[in-house]
Amino acid sequence: MMSSVFPRPTEMAQAWLREILCAGDHAVDATLGNGHDALFLSGCVGESGKVIGFDIQEAALVASTELMEAQGIARDRYEWHQVSHARMIEFLKSPVKAVMFNLGYLPGADHALITVVDQTIAALQAATQLVQVGGMITVVCYPGHPGGEDEMIAVREWACSLGDEWHVVHYEKWATRKKAPALVALQRKEKSS
Repeated sequence: MMSSVFPRPTEMAQAWLREILCAGDHAVDATLGNGHDALFLSGCVGESGKVIGFDIQEAALVASTELMEAQGIARDRYEWHQVSHARMIEFLKSPVKAVMFNLGYLPGADHALITVVDQTIAALQAATQLVQVGGMITVVCYPGHPGGEDEMIAVREWACSLGDEWHVVHYEKWATRKKAPALVALQRKEKSS
């Protein structure tokens, strides 16, 4: 049986970010989870770059640190904050090239503890203040769990309201048995003269 030629939203987000991230860049994993996005970002920004991560659950910070250590990523190449992603702007003083969101719940933990619309929209708004020209925000949404579909709709509506300073793309598989994850991606445009 042939597998789909259409990548999963997480793979699509990584493919787009690979195109813009360079050694020395700073990038944010807004929802650390088990650290897979942070590890991906670390590979893109290299030894001279930095990844800053956020999660409210201590288990996410522990799992992410263990993953980075297991892969030999030096401790000075990343920093974690156990706070809501909505507060990211309090911890970042310079522009970043990318911010990744992977919404929903922490795999392997309490599925009742999920990202919520008001915190996510506040975090996205903060991300728009941090991302430099040419930089990107990616948001993988999971409509299959309680609250997930409302969050995805809110993210899409928010992204569409940003105006012409941003390129906005929505990538989603249709005609699936279960509600499929979707990707909303935004890239800050060059300022026109």
